[in-house]
Amino acid sequence: MTIAALLDWPALPQDDLPLALWYADAIAAATGGKASASFQASGVEIDSRDVMPGDLFFAMIGEAMDGHKFVDGAFARGAAAAVVNRPVNGPHVLVDDTFLALQHLARASRERSVAKIVGVTGSVGKTGVKEAIFAALDRGSNGQAHRSVKSYNNHVGVPLSLARMPARAKFGVFEMGMNHAGEIAGLTTQVCPHVAVITTIAPAHIENLGSEEAIADAKAEVFLGLEPGGTAVIPADSPHYWRLRAAAEKQGAKVISFGHGANADVRLLDAVKAPGGGSLVTADMGDRRLCYTVSAPGDHWVANSLAVMAAVRAAGGDLGAAGLALAEMAGMKGRGARHTLHVPGGEALLIDESYNANPASMRATLSQLGATPAMRRIAVLGAMKELGDFAPAFHAALAEHLIAANVDYAVLVGDEMRFLAEELGKSGGAMLGNAIPFAHCQKAAEAMSALAELGLKGGDALLVKGSNSVGLGAIVAKLVEPRE
Repeated sequence: MTIAALLDWPALPQDDLPLALWYADAIAAATGGKASASFQASGVEIDSRDVMPGDLFFAMIGEAMDGHKFVDGAFARGAAAAVVNRPVNGPHVLVDDTFLALQHLARASRERSVAKIVGVTGSVGKTGVKEAIFAALDRGSNGQAHRSVKSYNNHVGVPLSLARMPARAKFGVFEMGMNHAGEIAGLTTQVCPHVAVITTIAPAHIENLGSEEAIADAKAEVFLGLEPGGTAVIPADSPHYWRLRAAAEKQGAKVISFGHGANADVRLLDAVKAPGGGSLVTADMGDRRLCYTVSAPGDHWVANSLAVMAAVRAAGGDLGAAGLALAEMAGMKGRGARHTLHVPGGEALLIDESYNANPASMRATLSQLGATPAMRRIAVLGAMKELGDFAPAFHAALAEHLIAANVDYAVLVGDEMRFLAEELGKSGGAMLGNAIPFAHCQKAAEAMSALAELGLKGGDALLVKGSNSVGLGAIVAKLVEPRE
């Protein structure tokens, strides 16, 4: 009886797909290259320092660095083979151009995949939403989901992430970013998502694009790669909703909107603070209501969770698993991770938002800081980059949000922050009867000194947020892992 049941086990399409990530002959066929030997690879890597045993190392050639110099180091770390444009000692695939070879391998990965693919973009929150969608789909599929790691969302990160996708994956979740118009179009036609999510539209990269309308159009390029019959998930509360919807419908997409408004397909009914700082959310999905917990604090994560639920359902995922994943998600490094610091007088809270900053995310995280119980609220804010001629107004406008958050002390880092310093200097006292004390520094090291002079103590809540290039991650690292 048992043997008969085993013999009758249903055959699935993925049963014929390879167990290893890549075999030598498949890599050669995809890239148009020539394999020097038979091998199989369990991963794909472009940085020799990150190579793990079994990886396929691509010797990429950049403006200042030639990856072929690190092939020996990759083999020393256990690389199974390398993709190169000149013969090397060790198993390799010889190609004309290693970057084009990576793109070709990515295309082959996408073509062989049976997975439902979700693409995520937006001005704010795309990495967090990508991680949450992945966590939901991975939990619901017993570990058979794949996603782009970190913020691998550009012309190199996207093909690398695709090339890493196992043939047997049931779901794939990919983030796509841009600085200029046309960039997402080039990425989404590689990803070819079944579901395309836009988290929100905000003035990130406005220096290059000139207006929020242009930003919306650039983000809407994600719909160009949608598979036939695909789904677009868009923010119902955005002033650019109709612009995004029109772009999606032009590609024949089914549109699912999320938000607070009565027109939203996935609509927020209620959100109350949950123990531990998150939110208990009730949402209407049209044919059903969901109640779930979001562990990440802040109203922006309530909105993000609606996008996650919409995407998971559109991809055929498990909504129950999505609710559990949202309840258990911890903040990511540089993107909301929370740390307890042992300081004189007890413990202080550190909120690490050091990876990225734009006007919308600054407002959201300052609001979150204001809602955080604390004896003192301290904000270390780094300059917001790529704002161009809009930089003075956007930086100065943060004064209102600092005051609304009841910030007790601010450390401002970077030249652009002088506009906020000027605003605090002239308006802080007039607005609330007392000015916010602040220090304006040019570098992260100076900001660390300013914090040391202030002195953290028990009961403090410290927010560290700025564009990644400002380097505020070094402050977080020093506070979280102080040197002996």
